[in-house]
Amino acid sequence: MAKLKVTLVKSMIGSSETQRATVKTLGLNKLNSTSEHNDTPQIRGMVRKVEHLVKVEEV
Repeated sequence: MAKLKVTLVKSMIGSSETQRATVKTLGLNKLNSTSEHNDTPQIRGMVRKVEHLVKVEEV
């Protein structure tokens, strides 16, 4: 199964609570933190919700 590498590239200041919760669920805490996830529809949906805050690469 393909993997996605998700990196937080913008600050969450000014973001809604649901977006903050989504970023935390993705395993991202600080700026430039990175996490890897399997490429599933659930993860893709979370990434789409905060696509303006993160950078996504296929691994």
